[in-house]
Amino acid sequence: MESQRSGSGREETLNGSPHLKAPLNTLHVDRCTPAHRVHALLYAGAILGLVCHRLTSILASSSLAEGWMLLAELVLAFMWGCSRAFKWRPVRRREFPDRLPEGGAWPKLDVFVCTADPRKEPPVGVVSTALSAMAFEYPAGNLSVYVSDDGGADVTLFAFMEGARFARHWLPFCRENGVQVRSPEVFFASSSSSSSGCSAGGGDADKLKVMYQNMVQRVEDVMEKGIHVDSVELDLSEEQQQIFKRWKEYSGNNHPSIIQVLLKSNEDKDITGQAMPNLIYFSREKRPGFPHHFKAGSLNSLFPQRFQGLNKSDIYGGELKHLYKMNPYGMDGFGGPNYLGSNTFLSRRALFDSSLEGESGRDLLEPEKVLEMATKVAACNYETGTKWGKTIGFRYGSLSEDLHTGFWLQCEGWNSVFCDPPQASFLGDAPKTLHDALSQCKRWTVGQYEVGFTRHSTLTFGVRKTSLGLGLTYSHLAFWGLWCIPITTYALLPQLALVNSRPLFPKSSDPWFYLYAYLFVAAYTQDMLDFIYHKGTLRCWWSDQRMWLMRSLTSFTFGSIQFACKQLNISTQSFNVTNKVMDDEQLKRYDEGTFDFGVDSPFFVILSTAALLNLCGFLVGIFRYNINMVAEMLLTGYGVANSWPIYEAMFLRTDNGKMPDRVKLRAFLLTGIVLAGGFLVFNA
Repeated sequence: MESQRSGSGREETLNGSPHLKAPLNTLHVDRCTPAHRVHALLYAGAILGLVCHRLTSILASSSLAEGWMLLAELVLAFMWGCSRAFKWRPVRRREFPDRLPEGGAWPKLDVFVCTADPRKEPPVGVVSTALSAMAFEYPAGNLSVYVSDDGGADVTLFAFMEGARFARHWLPFCRENGVQVRSPEVFFASSSSSSSGCSAGGGDADKLKVMYQNMVQRVEDVMEKGIHVDSVELDLSEEQQQIFKRWKEYSGNNHPSIIQVLLKSNEDKDITGQAMPNLIYFSREKRPGFPHHFKAGSLNSLFPQRFQGLNKSDIYGGELKHLYKMNPYGMDGFGGPNYLGSNTFLSRRALFDSSLEGESGRDLLEPEKVLEMATKVAACNYETGTKWGKTIGFRYGSLSEDLHTGFWLQCEGWNSVFCDPPQASFLGDAPKTLHDALSQCKRWTVGQYEVGFTRHSTLTFGVRKTSLGLGLTYSHLAFWGLWCIPITTYALLPQLALVNSRPLFPKSSDPWFYLYAYLFVAAYTQDMLDFIYHKGTLRCWWSDQRMWLMRSLTSFTFGSIQFACKQLNISTQSFNVTNKVMDDEQLKRYDEGTFDFGVDSPFFVILSTAALLNLCGFLVGIFRYNINMVAEMLLTGYGVANSWPIYEAMFLRTDNGKMPDRVKLRAFLLTGIVLAGGFLVFNA
């Protein structure tokens, strides 16, 4: 996303610079837009008919189940209505990189790489990310890479000291051999250098690989044994030894500002004599009693995403195609996509002060003065009594600082552009265990509610300040967690209705039955076709929609509860870093497309309970076939089909990824309780 101020009207071309005579990109409305609009109008009419039919049913029966179904369908209608904005005017862009000015005219570029816990985010992986950014085809004097270590870990700094040494060899290797995949971790994991877009002969690549492996081994040894400053193997300078000796006095949540300039563009050269980008490590001061605002706080001391290493079926939906690819195309038609937290280029003026012109004044200062100012800015109480985090910098007040910041920037009049080149510009790591994937989504849910449920809500303030289309797209993201209401309802009530032989939907001979059938089939068919249109596969679509159901039952539900508790000042679990470390057995299961349920988690209790209820309902429906309950039977069968990995983990598997016995026991007990409750509801 590239931010710029919007003018009085919407332009169909964007100039990267006022000095350019030709635009850097053009756009056109997606060719599928007319079909999306026709579908939206037909579907809206069908939803209106559904609500009318449900109201008639409530007036006729006044049952609690019918009222619950109406609530679920109203929430579903609201979320569907917000999501249609993504399909109302999706646009496609064509870029013209040959029109870029000479490199000397390019702006200063700061790249931020964030990390928090070396036990969950391997330092070598974070170093590889920074090295890939340093290897940009960008003037070295205009490029600075900042490493924000929210955990204040000495091993992370050591890893970057090692990375700075390796960079002197890696950067010229990438430059001279046309390397396309510039993360050394990914490059050396490839089966051959050619698969990573490298024209180098085997000798140079092999030598560099040995050098890289030695670096990895030293970092892993430090992870295991700690830093012994006198160790000859670590090869620390006197200055570095003093740094790590002082570190012994620090703890993860109580330490001063730590800033280390590892490479200076005007001083450091690679092995070919070329200047290197600036590389700066910093860890913001942390003191008990002072909030540090998580990643937003660290970034204020100072980009679309695709993911690597996904298995063929993407069983955990880690690609997040709707969030990172499909939705941004739709938002681009209303002024640009939201800020997604990474792989985004932001104008400094957008973040700091719209009145600033030109480059940052930091370039006019002496290095000693820069460090002095940086240390002051990184203090834990720096923003106290200022506009930082409110109207300047990354915005505070939400765990989803990216959504919050992007929303406010667009409300202030900044536009953004979605750039999606055929070759991925950035690769990220997605969670590769089910528990981590669901935990990450739960954290997002809480943060998104914090954007939606405020007096500056996306649904009211957002619509007024931006546009109806953009306000609705932001509302769909902010109220994402509300999907738990209709999905949980459809995972429970039709199944309980089958068990108790109490119809919730029209019988198959009733004309209203076809309205319900149309709503279900049309929604899923459109989503499947759209997924495939955006270069997905049928297998990955099935995984994606299954994970959407799992997230709705668990992440969205627990996130909603946590947000409600937070509003009531009830203590809840704090921010958790997504784990990116896996053992060999977990990695093998993931590569084989096998779900990992080997954690005693309340998420899995809920999923197992829903799976058992669907199985009970389906079996009862088969043995007690009722022609008047075809819709309930079809919905329950659909739930059973999506629950197959859960049944497999509960009853068939013997490996460490199977469902834990304690989870199964609690799921059976909870299923019994729900069945008893269902009996009371339907037979009261």
